[in-house]
Amino acid sequence: MMARLAPPFSIFRQSHYWRPLLSSHNAKRTLTAATNFSITSLARTPKSRDEGTTTIVKLSSKARRKAFYESPEGVLLRKLNECSKDGNVAQALCHYDEARKLGVLLNLDHYNKLLYLCSIESAAGFPNLGLKRGFEVFQQMLNDRVQPNEATFTNAARLAAANEDPDMAFELLKQMKNVAIAPKLRSYEPALFGFCKRGDAEKAYLVDADMVESGIVAEEPELSALLEVSVNAKKEDKVYDILHRLRSTLRQVSESTLGIVEDWFNSEYAAKIGKEKWDVKKVREGIAQGGGGWHGQGWLGSGRWKVANTQVNEDGVCPLCGEKLVSIDIDPKETENFAASLSKLACQKEAKANFVHFQTWLEQHGPFDAVVDGANVGLANGHNFSFSQVLVICCC
Repeated sequence: MMARLAPPFSIFRQSHYWRPLLSSHNAKRTLTAATNFSITSLARTPKSRDEGTTTIVKLSSKARRKAFYESPEGVLLRKLNECSKDGNVAQALCHYDEARKLGVLLNLDHYNKLLYLCSIESAAGFPNLGLKRGFEVFQQMLNDRVQPNEATFTNAARLAAANEDPDMAFELLKQMKNVAIAPKLRSYEPALFGFCKRGDAEKAYLVDADMVESGIVAEEPELSALLEVSVNAKKEDKVYDILHRLRSTLRQVSESTLGIVEDWFNSEYAAKIGKEKWDVKKVREGIAQGGGGWHGQGWLGSGRWKVANTQVNEDGVCPLCGEKLVSIDIDPKETENFAASLSKLACQKEAKANFVHFQTWLEQHGPFDAVVDGANVGLANGHNFSFSQVLVICCC
């Protein structure tokens, strides 16, 4: 069946409407032009032969909503919403074909609903229907010069990934950023998972780096995929880095992620890597600077790892190895970010001059290991403020 389809994205590449999207300069020009076009709901009186003029009456918001609800465009959107709830891509495409025959003008919502359905399902009994028609719908959207948004690009990227073309999915992500549309985590998933599934670790790392640059925080599915492709590619530095990201991001991992971790530590390759000698001082400094529990010095020691299930007791001691878990604190960078956020919030809530004065006082008399909130102390154990409780704390 796939042999009967057009080559991946050839319908876009052959079109003069698609090619501008592959150039950041032209893309901005094309999509900016689309931005300047807007539709305003207006009621027009018939043009009189005698008067030769047109009277335009602007409708109220309620009237505009009612007019759209009863219009062919509104009816189509409701039908597509029902198909979206049921996941019925075949019926949605029937509504789409009928609407185009009737000359109904499709907007962004219509196209996004269709692209979403095509990207998540190939329609049972109709192999590759969603994939094949999804490309056509996206091309028609470009032909109609409907300005895409994040959801549009993400759904198009999902179509590319479904067609086993993560390179195109990544290209769509870049084009989205080129036209100043902020990507979300879901925007990166088609390209990232596509490269990981293909075993292309280097390109998966490029997607990950772009994600970090955009300020998007990867969650377990993304980190798990990166970990697996790194384990399979024997990229020990990346495995080390991703394990730390899992440690710092998640409280616990799923069984599937745990399986990948176990596979790494049980592997022959993991037993061969590791430093025979290391600087103990740097390890201790790394633990202190990293917040405890992670030294950041890479794999230390060599030989086979011992992997077993265990349960830490109430004192934080592992009965299997006899080691006590280290209390983990936020690292210096996180502390700095937290302090900056706190300062910004305080300046918004309180008079800025007062807080700046307080900061100056802290610099002159600090540093302090702890700060006691006097208001909370004064209200502790009662409904009325108690100065005596504050004085007791201050005198301690």
